[in-house]
Amino acid sequence: MKIQTIIMVIGSMLLPLLNTNAQDLETVKYTATNKGKFFVSWGGNRDHFSNSDITFTGDDYNFTLYDVAAHDKPKGWHVDYINPANMTIPQTNFRLGYFISDHYAVTLSLDHMKYVMTQDQTVRANGYINIPENDESSLYNNSFQDSPVLLHKGFLTFEHTDGLNYIHTEIARFDDISKLFGINNTDVFQVKLTESVGGGVLYPKTNAKVFAYKRNDDFHIAGYGLSTSAGLNLTFFKHFFIQGDLKGGFINLPDIRTTKNPSDRASQHFFFYETIFSIGSIFRL
Repeated sequence: MKIQTIIMVIGSMLLPLLNTNAQDLETVKYTATNKGKFFVSWGGNRDHFSNSDITFTGDDYNFTLYDVAAHDKPKGWHVDYINPANMTIPQTNFRLGYFISDHYAVTLSLDHMKYVMTQDQTVRANGYINIPENDESSLYNNSFQDSPVLLHKGFLTFEHTDGLNYIHTEIARFDDISKLFGINNTDVFQVKLTESVGGGVLYPKTNAKVFAYKRNDDFHIAGYGLSTSAGLNLTFFKHFFIQGDLKGGFINLPDIRTTKNPSDRASQHFFFYETIFSIGSIFRL
Protein backbone atom coordinates (compact mmCIF):
# COMPACT_ATOMS: atom_id res chain seq x y z
CA MET A 1 0.00 0.00 0.00
CA LYS A 2 1.34 3.35 -1.00
CA ILE A 3 2.24 5.82 1.73
CA GLN A 4 -0.32 8.33 0.40
CA THR A 5 -3.07 5.74 0.80
CA ILE A 6 -2.01 5.02 4.41
CA ILE A 7 -2.15 8.73 5.30
CA MET A 8 -5.59 9.07 3.74
CA VAL A 9 -6.92 6.09 5.70
CA ILE A 10 -5.51 7.37 9.01
CA GLY A 11 -6.82 10.83 8.26
CA SER A 12 -10.29 9.53 7.56
CA MET A 13 -10.25 7.69 10.91
CA LEU A 14 -9.07 10.76 12.91
CA LEU A 15 -11.23 13.36 11.17
CA PRO A 16 -14.41 12.59 13.15
CA LEU A 17 -12.44 12.84 16.40
CA LEU A 18 -10.89 16.16 15.38
CA ASN A 19 -14.30 17.54 14.43
CA THR A 20 -15.76 16.42 17.75
CA ASN A 21 -12.95 18.13 19.70
CA ALA A 22 -13.40 21.30 17.67
CA GLN A 23 -17.11 21.31 18.44
CA ASP A 24 -16.40 20.76 22.13
CA LEU A 25 -13.97 23.67 22.15
CA GLU A 26 -16.53 25.89 20.50
CA THR A 27 -19.09 25.14 23.20
CA VAL A 28 -16.73 26.00 26.09
CA LYS A 29 -17.78 29.50 27.09
CA TYR A 30 -15.43 32.22 28.27
CA THR A 31 -17.62 32.73 31.32
CA ALA A 32 -17.55 29.03 32.30
CA THR A 33 -14.34 29.48 34.29
CA ASN A 34 -12.88 32.35 36.30
CA LYS A 35 -9.50 31.15 37.58
CA GLY A 36 -6.73 33.47 36.41
CA LYS A 37 -9.02 36.37 35.52
CA PHE A 38 -8.69 39.92 36.84
CA PHE A 39 -11.48 42.40 37.45
CA VAL A 40 -11.59 46.10 38.23
CA SER A 41 -14.54 48.30 39.20
CA TRP A 42 -15.39 51.89 40.08
CA GLY A 43 -18.56 53.18 41.70
CA GLY A 44 -20.29 55.26 44.32
CA ASN A 45 -21.85 54.70 47.74
CA ARG A 46 -24.28 55.96 50.35
CA ASP A 47 -23.21 55.56 53.98
CA HIS A 48 -24.91 55.11 57.32
CA PHE A 49 -23.15 55.20 60.70
CA SER A 50 -24.18 54.14 64.18
CA ASN A 51 -24.00 56.69 66.98
CA SER A 52 -20.62 56.67 68.69
CA ASP A 53 -18.85 57.92 71.80
CA ILE A 54 -16.01 60.30 70.88
CA THR A 55 -13.21 61.05 73.34
CA PHE A 56 -11.09 64.20 72.92
CA THR A 57 -7.76 64.53 74.72
CA GLY A 58 -5.15 67.27 74.86
CA ASP A 59 -2.71 68.94 77.22
CA ASP A 60 -5.53 70.81 78.98
CA TYR A 61 -8.66 68.77 78.35
CA ASN A 62 -10.04 65.26 78.42
CA PHE A 63 -13.73 64.65 77.79
CA THR A 64 -16.07 62.19 76.12
CA LEU A 65 -19.19 62.97 74.09
CA TYR A 66 -21.77 60.16 74.14
CA ASP A 67 -24.05 58.83 71.38
CA VAL A 68 -22.92 61.34 68.78
CA ALA A 69 -24.90 61.10 65.54
CA ALA A 70 -23.32 61.44 62.10
CA HIS A 71 -24.29 61.23 58.45
CA ASP A 72 -22.68 60.99 55.02
CA LYS A 73 -22.19 63.72 52.41
CA PRO A 74 -23.56 62.47 49.08
CA LYS A 75 -22.72 64.18 45.81
CA GLY A 76 -25.54 62.65 43.78
CA TRP A 77 -25.20 61.76 40.10
CA HIS A 78 -22.33 63.92 38.93
CA VAL A 79 -19.52 64.06 36.36
CA ASP A 80 -17.02 64.26 39.24
CA TYR A 81 -17.26 60.46 39.52
CA ILE A 82 -15.26 60.22 36.28
CA ASN A 83 -13.37 63.53 36.42
CA PRO A 84 -9.79 62.69 37.49
CA ALA A 85 -9.35 66.15 39.02
CA ASN A 86 -12.39 65.80 41.30
CA MET A 87 -12.69 62.08 42.01
CA THR A 88 -12.21 62.55 45.77
CA ILE A 89 -15.21 64.89 46.03
CA PRO A 90 -17.97 62.25 45.73
CA GLN A 91 -18.21 59.07 47.82
CA THR A 92 -16.50 56.43 45.70
CA ASN A 93 -15.43 52.78 45.63
CA PHE A 94 -12.46 51.24 43.81
CA ARG A 95 -11.85 47.50 43.62
CA LEU A 96 -9.18 45.36 41.94
CA GLY A 97 -9.49 41.58 42.13
CA TYR A 98 -7.87 38.35 40.97
CA PHE A 99 -9.56 34.95 40.81
CA ILE A 100 -7.49 32.30 42.56
CA SER A 101 -10.14 29.69 41.64
CA ASP A 102 -13.40 29.61 39.71
CA HIS A 103 -15.35 30.77 42.76
CA TYR A 104 -12.89 32.70 44.93
CA ALA A 105 -11.05 35.97 44.36
CA VAL A 106 -8.73 38.16 46.42
CA THR A 107 -9.26 41.91 46.15
CA LEU A 108 -7.68 45.22 47.04
CA SER A 109 -10.36 47.82 47.71
CA LEU A 110 -10.70 51.48 48.65
CA ASP A 111 -14.02 52.67 50.07
CA HIS A 112 -13.98 56.46 50.09
CA MET A 113 -16.77 57.21 52.55
CA LYS A 114 -17.61 60.54 54.16
CA TYR A 115 -18.44 60.93 57.87
CA VAL A 116 -19.95 64.20 59.10
CA MET A 117 -20.85 64.76 62.75
CA THR A 118 -24.37 66.20 62.82
CA GLN A 119 -24.07 69.82 63.88
CA ASP A 120 -26.15 71.48 66.63
CA GLN A 121 -27.14 68.23 68.36
CA THR A 122 -27.16 68.03 72.16
CA VAL A 123 -25.28 65.10 73.73
CA ARG A 124 -24.11 64.01 77.16
CA ALA A 125 -20.51 64.66 78.20
CA ASN A 126 -18.11 63.58 80.93
CA GLY A 127 -14.67 65.04 81.62
CA TYR A 128 -13.09 68.46 81.81
CA ILE A 129 -11.73 71.41 79.83
CA ASN A 130 -9.15 73.48 81.75
CA ILE A 131 -7.31 75.67 79.26
CA PRO A 132 -5.13 78.61 80.49
CA GLU A 133 -7.12 81.84 80.62
CA ASN A 134 -4.80 83.65 78.22
CA ASP A 135 -5.87 81.19 75.50
CA GLU A 136 -8.93 82.07 73.42
CA SER A 137 -10.22 78.50 73.81
CA SER A 138 -10.53 78.97 77.60
CA LEU A 139 -14.01 80.29 76.81
CA TYR A 140 -15.09 76.63 76.82
CA ASN A 141 -13.57 75.66 80.18
CA ASN A 142 -15.97 73.42 82.05
CA SER A 143 -16.35 70.25 84.05
CA PHE A 144 -18.83 67.67 82.74
CA GLN A 145 -20.67 65.03 84.74
CA ASP A 146 -23.27 63.58 82.37
CA SER A 147 -23.84 67.19 81.37
CA PRO A 148 -25.73 68.24 78.22
CA VAL A 149 -23.50 69.86 75.59
CA LEU A 150 -24.64 71.58 72.41
CA LEU A 151 -22.29 70.78 69.54
CA HIS A 152 -22.34 74.16 67.82
CA LYS A 153 -19.69 75.24 65.33
CA GLY A 154 -17.79 77.39 67.80
CA PHE A 155 -17.29 74.42 70.11
CA LEU A 156 -16.67 71.56 67.66
CA THR A 157 -16.83 70.53 64.01
CA PHE A 158 -15.74 66.99 63.27
CA GLU A 159 -15.67 65.33 59.86
CA HIS A 160 -13.83 62.60 57.98
CA THR A 161 -14.78 64.07 54.62
CA ASP A 162 -11.76 63.61 52.41
CA GLY A 163 -12.56 61.05 53.52
CA LEU A 164 -13.23 58.08 55.75
CA ASN A 165 -10.83 56.03 53.60
CA TYR A 166 -11.12 52.29 54.22
CA ILE A 167 -8.19 50.56 52.46
CA HIS A 168 -8.66 46.82 52.72
CA THR A 169 -8.29 43.37 51.24
CA GLU A 170 -11.10 40.86 50.81
CA ILE A 171 -11.79 37.23 50.07
CA ALA A 172 -14.77 37.23 47.71
CA ARG A 173 -16.91 34.37 46.41
CA PHE A 174 -18.84 34.41 43.10
CA ASP A 175 -21.60 31.96 42.13
CA ASP A 176 -23.22 31.80 38.69
CA ILE A 177 -27.02 31.67 39.10
CA SER A 178 -27.89 32.32 35.45
CA LYS A 179 -29.72 29.00 35.08
CA LEU A 180 -32.27 30.12 37.68
CA PHE A 181 -33.40 32.72 35.12
CA GLY A 182 -33.27 30.40 32.11
CA ILE A 183 -30.07 31.97 30.76
CA ASN A 184 -27.96 29.50 28.76
CA ASN A 185 -25.55 31.70 26.82
CA THR A 186 -23.65 33.32 29.70
CA ASP A 187 -21.15 34.83 27.26
CA VAL A 188 -23.92 37.25 26.36
CA PHE A 189 -25.45 37.77 29.80
CA GLN A 190 -24.56 36.25 33.16
CA VAL A 191 -25.96 36.68 36.67
CA LYS A 192 -23.77 36.04 39.71
CA LEU A 193 -24.19 36.26 43.45
CA THR A 194 -21.16 37.51 45.35
CA GLU A 195 -20.16 37.69 49.00
CA SER A 196 -16.99 38.88 50.70
CA VAL A 197 -15.24 39.35 54.02
CA GLY A 198 -12.36 41.74 54.53
CA GLY A 199 -10.30 43.97 56.73
CA GLY A 200 -7.80 46.78 56.54
CA VAL A 201 -6.70 50.20 57.71
CA LEU A 202 -8.49 53.54 57.96
CA TYR A 203 -6.56 56.44 56.43
CA PRO A 204 -8.86 59.42 56.92
CA LYS A 205 -8.26 63.08 56.21
CA THR A 206 -10.07 64.40 59.27
CA ASN A 207 -11.42 67.92 59.08
CA ALA A 208 -11.76 68.86 62.76
CA LYS A 209 -11.97 72.19 64.55
CA VAL A 210 -11.86 71.95 68.33
CA PHE A 211 -12.70 75.14 70.31
CA ALA A 212 -10.78 78.10 68.85
CA TYR A 213 -7.80 76.05 67.71
CA LYS A 214 -6.89 76.00 64.03
CA ARG A 215 -8.48 73.11 62.19
CA ASN A 216 -6.55 70.02 61.21
CA ASP A 217 -7.07 68.42 57.80
CA ASP A 218 -4.26 65.92 57.17
CA PHE A 219 -4.16 62.29 56.09
CA HIS A 220 -3.33 59.98 58.97
CA ILE A 221 -3.58 56.24 59.68
CA ALA A 222 -6.16 56.34 62.47
CA GLY A 223 -7.27 52.74 62.97
CA TYR A 224 -8.70 49.65 61.34
CA GLY A 225 -11.92 48.22 59.94
CA LEU A 226 -13.60 44.85 59.37
CA SER A 227 -16.38 44.28 56.86
CA THR A 228 -18.61 41.84 55.03
CA SER A 229 -20.74 42.31 51.93
CA ALA A 230 -23.24 40.63 49.60
CA GLY A 231 -24.11 41.66 46.09
CA LEU A 232 -25.50 40.90 42.65
CA ASN A 233 -23.25 41.00 39.58
CA LEU A 234 -24.65 41.33 36.04
CA THR A 235 -22.04 40.61 33.35
CA PHE A 236 -22.59 41.59 29.69
CA PHE A 237 -20.71 40.19 26.67
CA LYS A 238 -18.12 38.40 28.83
CA HIS A 239 -16.12 41.47 29.89
CA PHE A 240 -18.36 44.22 31.29
CA PHE A 241 -20.44 44.24 34.44
CA ILE A 242 -22.54 46.29 36.80
CA GLN A 243 -22.74 45.31 40.44
CA GLY A 244 -24.79 46.32 43.46
CA ASP A 245 -23.57 45.55 46.99
CA LEU A 246 -24.78 45.85 50.54
CA LYS A 247 -21.78 46.21 52.83
CA GLY A 248 -21.47 46.55 56.57
CA GLY A 249 -18.80 46.43 59.22
CA PHE A 250 -17.00 47.85 62.21
CA ILE A 251 -14.52 50.73 62.34
CA ASN A 252 -12.21 51.48 65.27
CA LEU A 253 -10.31 54.79 65.24
CA PRO A 254 -8.14 55.07 68.37
CA ASP A 255 -5.74 57.68 66.95
CA ILE A 256 -7.46 60.59 65.18
CA ARG A 257 -5.57 63.86 64.63
CA THR A 258 -7.72 66.88 65.57
CA THR A 259 -5.47 69.98 65.64
CA LYS A 260 -1.96 70.97 64.58
CA ASN A 261 -0.79 70.18 68.13
CA PRO A 262 0.39 66.53 68.12
CA SER A 263 -0.87 66.15 71.70
CA ASP A 264 -4.46 66.67 70.59
CA ARG A 265 -6.22 63.46 69.65
CA ALA A 266 -9.67 61.90 69.39
CA SER A 267 -10.88 58.31 69.43
CA GLN A 268 -14.13 56.60 68.46
CA HIS A 269 -15.56 53.35 67.13
CA PHE A 270 -18.80 52.66 65.29
CA PHE A 271 -20.61 50.37 62.89
CA PHE A 272 -21.15 51.37 59.28
CA TYR A 273 -23.38 50.31 56.41
CA GLU A 274 -22.91 51.06 52.71
CA THR A 275 -25.01 50.67 49.58
CA ILE A 276 -22.69 50.51 46.56
CA PHE A 277 -23.26 50.66 42.82
CA SER A 278 -20.30 49.91 40.55
CA ILE A 279 -19.36 49.36 36.92
CA GLY A 280 -16.38 47.29 35.89
CA SER A 281 -14.57 44.91 33.57
CA ILE A 282 -13.34 41.31 33.88
CA PHE A 283 -10.47 40.05 31.73
CA ARG A 284 -7.41 37.82 31.37
CA LEU A 285 -3.95 39.28 30.85
